[in-house]
Amino acid sequence: MSEIISKRSIFKSYQSMILLLIGIITGCIVGAVMGEKAQMFKPFGQIFLNLMFTAVVPLVFFSLSSSVAKMTNMKRLGKILKNALLIFFITGIIASIFIIAVVTVVPPAQGVSIEMGTYDEASQMNMMDQVVKALTVSDFNLILSRNAMLPLIIFAIAFGYCVSFVSKERGLINNPVTDFLDICSEAFMKMINLIMLYAPIGLGAYFASLVGTYGSELINAYARAVIMFFPICIVYFLVCFTAYAYYAGGVRGIKAYYANILPAVVTSLATQSSIATLPTNLTGTKRMGVPEDISDIVLPLGATIHMDGTALTTLMKIAFLFGLFNMPFTGLNTWITAIAISVMSGVVISGIPGGGMMGSLIIVGFYGFNPDVIPIIVTIGMLTDAIATMVNATGDAVAAMMVTRRVEGRDWMDKTSDQTYAPLEDVKAS
Repeated sequence: MSEIISKRSIFKSYQSMILLLIGIITGCIVGAVMGEKAQMFKPFGQIFLNLMFTAVVPLVFFSLSSSVAKMTNMKRLGKILKNALLIFFITGIIASIFIIAVVTVVPPAQGVSIEMGTYDEASQMNMMDQVVKALTVSDFNLILSRNAMLPLIIFAIAFGYCVSFVSKERGLINNPVTDFLDICSEAFMKMINLIMLYAPIGLGAYFASLVGTYGSELINAYARAVIMFFPICIVYFLVCFTAYAYYAGGVRGIKAYYANILPAVVTSLATQSSIATLPTNLTGTKRMGVPEDISDIVLPLGATIHMDGTALTTLMKIAFLFGLFNMPFTGLNTWITAIAISVMSGVVISGIPGGGMMGSLIIVGFYGFNPDVIPIIVTIGMLTDAIATMVNATGDAVAAMMVTRRVEGRDWMDKTSDQTYAPLEDVKAS
C-alpha cells in the first residue's frame, strides 16, 4: 500500500510537467507534419504568454512585499543568518563561474541558426550603465513592466520593509495593509494556477508554430542543451559539494555528508521541490551533527532562497540565447552581468511562485531579446528542473554544515553527539 501511495505522490508531483511535455511533444509533432502551415496555431500560444505577462508582474510585487512585511524580529537570527546569506551568495557565484567555464568551451547552441528577431546589444553600454539599467527605472510607471523585473523586486522588498517598519513603530499587531498584500499575493498565485491550466495547450500551439518554422534545428538545439546540463549538475554536485563538506568538517565532514544525503537526493528528484525535501534534510543534517538551532534556520531559508541548481539553469539559458542570437558569450562584462542575474535567480527569484517564468523574463528584458524566445528557455528550465532541484536541496544540507563551522568553530564535529553521520538504522534504534 505504501508503495502505491508513494507512486501516486510522485505522479502528482510530476503531473503538471507531464501534461506540459505532452502538450509540447504534440505541438512538435503537429509542427513537423504541417510545416509552415502550423503558424496558424501561434495566436493560441501568444494568448498564454500574454496572460502570464499580465499576471506575473503584480504577483512578484504582492508576493515579495507581503513576505517582507510579515517578517518580525530579524535581529534574532544574528550570526547564523549573516553567515547563511554569505554562504548562499558565495556558492551561487561559484556555481555560476563553474557553468560559465563549461558553456564557454562547449556552447549549448553552437551551430544553431534560427531567426528570432533582433536584440539590443548589451555591450554597447558600459558596466555602470548596465547596473543602473538593471536595478532602477526613471519613472514609477516603468516599474510596472515585465522589462523591469529586477527594479520591481527591489521596490517590492523596500516597500514590504517600510510596511513592517511602520507597523512596529505604531504598535500594530494586525496591520490591514499587510493583510491586503497577503490576500493579493494569494489571489494572483491562484490566477497563475488558473492560467497554467491552459499551459499545455498554449505551449503546444507555440511549439507547433516554432517547429513548423524551424524544424529539426530547434529540436537538436534542445537536445544539446539538456544533454550537456545533466553531467554539469552531477560534476558540480560531486566536486563542489565535496569541497564544501571538506571545508565544513574535513574528511569527517565529507563522510558525514555522503553517508546521509541520499534520502534528500531521492526525495528532491521525486518531488521536484526543495520545500518538500525539507523534512528529509532536517533529519539528514541532524545525523550529520548540525545543531538544531542552525538547521532550523538555515534549511527553511535555504529551501526558499538558496538555489545553486537554479543558478546553473539560468546561466545555461543565457548561454543558449547568446548562441541562438549569434552573440559571443565572452568578455568580463558579459560574464559579470550573467553571474549577477544567475545569483539573483538563485537567491531571490526561486523563493517566489512562478520563479521560472520570472527568471526568463529578467533574462529577456535585461538583454533585450525577442520575447518570443521565452517559451524556449522556459521549456529548458522545465526539462532540467528535477536535477536542478536535487542540486538546490542537497546544497542546503552542505550549506548548513558550513554555517555550523563558522558559528561553532572548526572543531564543531567534536562537540556533537556520537550520532554524527550515524546510519539511519542506528539513529532509529537509539
